[in-house]
Amino acid sequence: MIQRVTAPALFPPPTYSHASVVEAGTKLAFLAGSVPLDGQGNLVGEGDPARQAEQVIANLREQLRSVGSGLEYVLATDVYVVSSEPAVLSTVWEVVEASGLSSGPHSSTLIGVACLGYTGQLVEITATAVVPDLEEGTR
Repeated sequence: MIQRVTAPALFPPPTYSHASVVEAGTKLAFLAGSVPLDGQGNLVGEGDPARQAEQVIANLREQLRSVGSGLEYVLATDVYVVSSEPAVLSTVWEVVEASGLSSGPHSSTLIGVACLGYTGQLVEITATAVVPDLEEGTR
């Protein structure tokens, strides 16, 4: 169902693929940015990008579950981190790797930004995922 491709002429990426290809007719979900808020709208992990990334991944799991998908079906992500420091971006990427999200590996872009939508927010992840057809036994 999902073909993950690493272009042989390019430098091999560490934990992601260069492209993901899905056959026509597959149901896709395009998820809004997952943010580090709890169910009551409170910011989780103030000042802590790793803790915020954990909450973002937990929320992403819920977004995926609500459409009948899961982390293993994610094709592509954009990971936004409020920082210009590569070490901070790496810290967030370690959380992404530990979550299993990058086990596909999926296509991803890690981006340092100046600010995000909520006061104190340091991390946000957008995603595109396949919604498997469970009746055809694709899960």
